[in-house]
Amino acid sequence: MDFVLHRETAGGPAAIPPIDFKASLNDEQFAAVTAPPGPMLVLAGAGSGKTRTLTYRVAYLLSQGVRAHEILLLTFTNKAAKEMLHRVEDLTGIPGHKFWGGTFHHIGHKVLRMYGEGIGLPRSFTILDADEADGFLRDTVEESDKTFFKDKAHPRPGVLHEIISFSRNTQRPVADTIARSYPQHEEITARVAGFAQAYRERKRAQCVLDYDDLLEYWLELLKASPEVLAYLAQRFRHVLVDEYQDTNTLQSQIVDLMGAHHRVMAVGDDAQCIYTWRGANFENILTFPDRHPGTQIYRIETNYRSTPEILAFANGVLAAQPKGRHFDKELKAARPSGEQPFLVQTMDSREQAAFVCQRLKGLHDEGRSLADVAVLYRAHFQALDLQLELSRLGIPYVITSGVRFFEQAHVRDLVAMLRFVYNPTDVMAWLRVAVLLPKVGDKGARKLYDLALERARATQKNYLDALASPEVAAKVPAGAKEEWPRLMASLLQVADTMRHLKPHNAVEVALDGWYGDYVKGAFANYAARMDDLKSLVGFAGRYEEMQDLLAQIVLLNSETSDRSADPDADALKLTTVHQAKGLEYGVVFLIGLADGQFPLRRAIEAGDVEEERRLFYVAVTRAKDELYLCYPRVNAKGGPQMLMPPSRFIQETPDTLYQSLRLKRSWNW
Repeated sequence: MDFVLHRETAGGPAAIPPIDFKASLNDEQFAAVTAPPGPMLVLAGAGSGKTRTLTYRVAYLLSQGVRAHEILLLTFTNKAAKEMLHRVEDLTGIPGHKFWGGTFHHIGHKVLRMYGEGIGLPRSFTILDADEADGFLRDTVEESDKTFFKDKAHPRPGVLHEIISFSRNTQRPVADTIARSYPQHEEITARVAGFAQAYRERKRAQCVLDYDDLLEYWLELLKASPEVLAYLAQRFRHVLVDEYQDTNTLQSQIVDLMGAHHRVMAVGDDAQCIYTWRGANFENILTFPDRHPGTQIYRIETNYRSTPEILAFANGVLAAQPKGRHFDKELKAARPSGEQPFLVQTMDSREQAAFVCQRLKGLHDEGRSLADVAVLYRAHFQALDLQLELSRLGIPYVITSGVRFFEQAHVRDLVAMLRFVYNPTDVMAWLRVAVLLPKVGDKGARKLYDLALERARATQKNYLDALASPEVAAKVPAGAKEEWPRLMASLLQVADTMRHLKPHNAVEVALDGWYGDYVKGAFANYAARMDDLKSLVGFAGRYEEMQDLLAQIVLLNSETSDRSADPDADALKLTTVHQAKGLEYGVVFLIGLADGQFPLRRAIEAGDVEEERRLFYVAVTRAKDELYLCYPRVNAKGGPQMLMPPSRFIQETPDTLYQSLRLKRSWNW
């Protein structure tokens, strides 16, 4: 082999101050921290002190004579790695830089930089950032097919890169990945697979790596070079993995090989595996004992966050899981008793919003700060009416999982289309729509607008008819010529609908036309974006005239923007459940708990109900003192209004674990 293994010449074990592990940990934590060497699966329930357990495990290994450079700590965020290593340093006095600790990608980079020559990867390789990788893929595609990105229904470079990345991290063929997760692109499956291969070859030829290569080549090195594998497995006598339930197929195989000695401590919670849509493999944690014979399972179930009543409800949620598809666990409370969770039935999402705001006033009167309260929801559109009500009442809030509803790019696009059709002299609305076309910038869009305006005046035509005329079409940039007729047809259809039908009909027509196809190619989370846009149909149904709808949207958008608050200020937190994982709040309102909204209808149809159940469990375990489970009876998202039952997750939980709160119009409850 034509490279040298970089062996560190470290001294003996470092002296660390004495630590009373028994006094510093509860019995469950102590058992895991002081376990003998060997494969360990630590099932750390919500709020049970997972980070503390990992930190003290590192300290315990050091106290047993293990040297810092013999410990490998793998995390999912740099923040988590720094926090743990900082705690270890405080506890033991050993600087964090003595350890190999960091994200999978960080450690993969170190390994490849030192040993990548074993698979023909020179040490001089460079790494593409996300934008560069998208551009590199775009250039690769256009080398073989210059027309691919001109079709708006085709995935844009960023979306195409996400599809290929998902395939690589899950180690599934591109065809399988598209069929499972991106069915809107099934007709181009073979082309995407070809692009993925060309992308890999072009990167290798230019000696550049993207983010995923750091994992793929790390795994390839371990499989192709027995000497490197043997050295790394010997060097890292102990491998510790945080949030193991979030590992993808690539990462779990790396852990298995790096920990071939089976001294692996995997810490996680199968009940909090909620990222399979990002590639996490639920089977990794379930089958860990099969891949590491002799695995000892340690359960850390004492919860220091929530009241016994909230934990009883959370345990009830887990009890409804299918048998044999999870590890049994039961959260135990360390805190005194409090209120049972409240189940709140409202007529619709507007009454739901009014209830939340009314209860916020009561919490304020009780001395609770807004910053200690969060509203959680499954999807962004479910918080629309709440954002409007908060803005109307002047209650400060921040959205920690994105921007306000009307500030989202896809919502602003659709609203701009409606504005332009309603008022063709709205130049800013036209510019926002036109630049969505390939090869059309602000200047080009303005030229087309001015040309159509001249044509309309000269021929005494309606402006939209003039815009759709052959004379204007002749001046459209070559890259947009194919798209132009479909955009014009869609604008004219929306205009015709506005003249004869209601505003919500015009929104539906706009979604069914050119812009609906654009969303398909522009965003990887196409289904979620369409849910947001379809919610506008229901919102538009509240108005009889398009002018009233558009005026209200602009005013609301302005109001919500003006109400933006400093994330550190005393403001209510609004967030999706996914973004709330790892956080905690004194009071939690979980809204939109109707079947079809949580779990989402598309998750039910795709057979992903159990991941939705785990997401529900994560949501309820964010609450420390009070939990409000709110569900609207009437669906006003779009189409005919329908009565909705409460979430199946509530129906499957014994009603002795919560209390029903009945509302009156006077808000006495």
